[in-house]
Amino acid sequence: MAFADRLLAAWYAGHPALALLRPLEALYRRVVTRKRARFLSGESASYRAPVPVIVVGNITVGGTGKTPMILWLIEHCRRQGLKVGVVSRGYGAKPAHLPWRVEADQRADQAGDEPLLIVQRTGVPLMIDPDRSRAVQALLASEPLDLVLCDDGMQHYRLARDLELVLIDAARGLGNGRCLPAGPLREPAERLQEADAVLFNGARDDSPAGFAFSLQPSALVNVRSGERRGLDLFPPGQRLHAVAGIGNPQRFFNTLQGLNWQPVPHPFADHAQFSAERLSFTPPLPLVMTEKDAVKCRAFAANDWWYLAVEAQPSPAFSAWFDSQLQRLLPGHPTP
Repeated sequence: MAFADRLLAAWYAGHPALALLRPLEALYRRVVTRKRARFLSGESASYRAPVPVIVVGNITVGGTGKTPMILWLIEHCRRQGLKVGVVSRGYGAKPAHLPWRVEADQRADQAGDEPLLIVQRTGVPLMIDPDRSRAVQALLASEPLDLVLCDDGMQHYRLARDLELVLIDAARGLGNGRCLPAGPLREPAERLQEADAVLFNGARDDSPAGFAFSLQPSALVNVRSGERRGLDLFPPGQRLHAVAGIGNPQRFFNTLQGLNWQPVPHPFADHAQFSAERLSFTPPLPLVMTEKDAVKCRAFAANDWWYLAVEAQPSPAFSAWFDSQLQRLLPGHPTP
């Protein structure tokens, strides 16, 4: 297990040695708290777009289901007749210049795996740039939009936002509750009180703490051909190699077990790069990966490689709440 993986496990499981990092944690907390205070006071400038900006992010290190939720928000807004755009940091991307407009036929190493997945799935206008405010300005210069979704960017205060949605893994919660590097928090837990909504990935029901949402498997898609098959493609008890280069690989492996398959887990670092050799496992079995990993593997995928398509399903209460926010942010636009 790599050092980063061991540290992540310690944050969420708890480890007494993390106490040695508390002086660094105190310094980190002061830095991030002062940074936010400067923007709230107007001491540091931020860009306010002429259309509403909705940030979908987290305050923890590790996967929380942001990309599926972004996909749900895109389709939900479109059903209201809204023109939606997305901006993203484009982690790991190496475009020719910045900002960079992501197109469906680009490579993952050029566009970033998550932005490319979003564009290939929805065709949404999407711009990547670590400077989210610059990305929004470039996107609005190229497209007439009603609103912009910011994939991540909770801590990017140079971009003013009209709505903040914070996602948390219900099973792991906030780990040991401490900030980096002594814990998984990017900002102190009190920051949640200032968000507009908190959503718990994997929660069964809404609670006073926030709304529930889940990730529901919908199909198996052949990585090489794009053929879409039902979840009955494999019989109960099927052994298969399971590949996950995401923030929380175990959640993916648990999902496969919940479908009554027997995955042989192969966890990788988030945003890992793959090759045919790196994904050559024994014994020979069908291979199932995440959709985010699949966008990096199509050029060399074998015939028996599949990705599991999942759909975010937020609670009815969140859907109703979100519609009320759209009405507030876009009063001249009809919504249900």
